[in-house]
Amino acid sequence: MLDHESRVLYVGKARNLRARVSNYTRPGHTQRIETMISQTSRMMFLTTRTETEALLLEQNLIKQLKPKYNVLLRDDKSFPYIMVSKNHAFPQLKKHRGARKGKASFFGPFASAGAVNRTLNQLQKAFLLRNCTDTMFENRTRPCLQYQIKRCSGPCVGKISQADYADSVRDAERFLAGRSTKIQEELGAEMQAASEAMEYERAAALRDRIKALTQVQSAQGINPRGVSEADIIGLHLENGLACVQVFFIRANQNWGNQDFYPRVAEDMSAAEVMEAFIGQFYDNKDVPRQLILSDDIENADLMAVALSEKARRKVEIVVPQRGEKTELVASAVRNARESLARRMSESATQAKLLRGIADAFGLEAPPNRIEVYDNSHIQGTNAVGGMIVMGPEGFMKNAYRKFNIKDGEVIAGDDFGMMKAVLNRRFSRLLKEDPDRQKGMWPDLLLIDGGAGQVSAVAEIMEEHGVQDIPMVGVAKGVDRDHGKEEFYRPGENAFALQRNDPVLYFIQRMRDEAHRFAIGTHRAKRAKSLVANPLDDIPGVGARRKKALLTHFGSAKAVSRANLSDLKAVDGVSDALAETIYNYFQVR
Repeated sequence: MLDHESRVLYVGKARNLRARVSNYTRPGHTQRIETMISQTSRMMFLTTRTETEALLLEQNLIKQLKPKYNVLLRDDKSFPYIMVSKNHAFPQLKKHRGARKGKASFFGPFASAGAVNRTLNQLQKAFLLRNCTDTMFENRTRPCLQYQIKRCSGPCVGKISQADYADSVRDAERFLAGRSTKIQEELGAEMQAASEAMEYERAAALRDRIKALTQVQSAQGINPRGVSEADIIGLHLENGLACVQVFFIRANQNWGNQDFYPRVAEDMSAAEVMEAFIGQFYDNKDVPRQLILSDDIENADLMAVALSEKARRKVEIVVPQRGEKTELVASAVRNARESLARRMSESATQAKLLRGIADAFGLEAPPNRIEVYDNSHIQGTNAVGGMIVMGPEGFMKNAYRKFNIKDGEVIAGDDFGMMKAVLNRRFSRLLKEDPDRQKGMWPDLLLIDGGAGQVSAVAEIMEEHGVQDIPMVGVAKGVDRDHGKEEFYRPGENAFALQRNDPVLYFIQRMRDEAHRFAIGTHRAKRAKSLVANPLDDIPGVGARRKKALLTHFGSAKAVSRANLSDLKAVDGVSDALAETIYNYFQVR
């Protein structure tokens, strides 16, 4: 369904399109549906070969087009895995995100980086596997700190044989695959034997490994015996809001839980929300063998077929009525209810603070989007600008932006010039991408880290772009650069301050500090990259292979820059034309 400007309002599916559309012409719909029908100007129809394809297409279109009247899951994050590399004689144990390819074993997904890190921490204690990079491993001449604190067996310096290390890797994989009880029994037997042989140090080390494995399991909280691989999905609806809690059960262990807040309407049923969530959530994620739901869905059989085709194995969808699975679902629903209550409380506080911002700065209405800008550099080098965004639901991290300020773009160390460059690029792009201000990308308020000078610079840029209806405020540290003594600047007005104990002041400080953190982090990343930059990377035609050949032949980039033309031509793989390009590049510099 599309409105008069061809914006998508709703995406739906049906076996019988005629019957589905005819249903909208009859009375008795909810207010939401009535409004949607009144806004619909035309309809577009797509047919598929099977119902399964229709189901998948529906959820894909919803995620891509974000229709106003559909359930929408705003989730684009990936989940981390534990990876055991297999391309080295002494495999590495580490956290992994992204595509799972190459010679390695992957275990997951885990609900969060914290869940992975806790498990890795205990696995290192239990199995003493290395977490260093291959480069670091090859260049060690003595054991690192991990070996000293008994979290690595020191394979880099020969403290353990390849065969014994391989046994530890196999035990770690067996534990992650769910055979933890057997491993603990074997370690217990070894500990007993070592104790009887009066090898007390070895017995104590085995005891610590057993303790570490026990701590992994106790930290997981829920460890179901009858569920080996499943996602437990609990839903709670309240006041037109929804929270979905997902527990990741793998290898009979709980690998963490995560809450999600899909966009819903008050008249949507639990079955409708649950089906939409499942379809959108597993669009770009691995599907377990079983989904255990708190609420039934209308097209359970169809969804199971669609997910089975995606996973290339059978996927079962169940709504338990008794037993252990019912307890697991009840726990997920309870967590969903508590998470939603916290979020509603936070949203109420956030709304109050945004009203306070409007009162403090004389805005007509509470802002829905506040953009905060800050710069970071060291004496003008590696200069970057950062933009963070605050909205009714808190920091909108997917809307953060960084701006690399190139050498020569502004005078080194010119804070006013940097701020002008950042705002110029931001609003030039905004005017190009959303000139009608229909996409929710335009700010209602600009907060600038700085005083009257920065505000004047920004006002000048805004005037050049013809954008003079967006309020802007400069936030300066004030007397003694002390928290609580901030001064605020608006174009053409005198500086003013807020009461030291005003919650709105703390709110502004939090936004300013977040912008500062983001800008500094971006600057540090750029500076770290520049420290290892190689001038050969900037020469056209010099790729990884030729760069390696040049460095092998001359020993360093500096030596390459001093080489004469005949020496460059002598390098294997460097043609006469490329040798001239390299020579001329360094001569110009």
